[in-house]
Amino acid sequence: MTTQAFVVGTELPSITVHFTRAELVRYAGASGDLNIIHWNERTALAVGLPGVIAHGMLTMGHAIRVVTEWLDDPSQVVDYQVRFTRPVVVPDDDLGAEVTFSGKVSAVNEDGSAVVTLSAVFEGSTVLARAMATVKR
Repeated sequence: MTTQAFVVGTELPSITVHFTRAELVRYAGASGDLNIIHWNERTALAVGLPGVIAHGMLTMGHAIRVVTEWLDDPSQVVDYQVRFTRPVVVPDDDLGAEVTFSGKVSAVNEDGSAVVTLSAVFEGSTVLARAMATVKR
């Protein structure tokens, strides 16, 4: 992206991510979130989940990539927040779960910063709500 002003309605390039069980295990080790629901099917089902689910923070981390890959400098993100609405169920196969992330500039503030509204779609449903990043030049 160039140093031009932000424009309401600008659509950011989307990305599609395949979450696999192997990625969940690697993320668990790196993050320290070793909760068994992120890798053990039997336990996930026993606690009422539809299967092994991706870490919320991993999903959130992939979503912000839409913004950081669009900006000149990732440090331009000054605020980021989401609400989790639905889990990403990751099957035990080589394909994993496909999630598509996209974003759109929804507001430009008086100081020139912008609000980017993000979307994360898995199996036709949104998995993040009120996902917004504020970015500055």
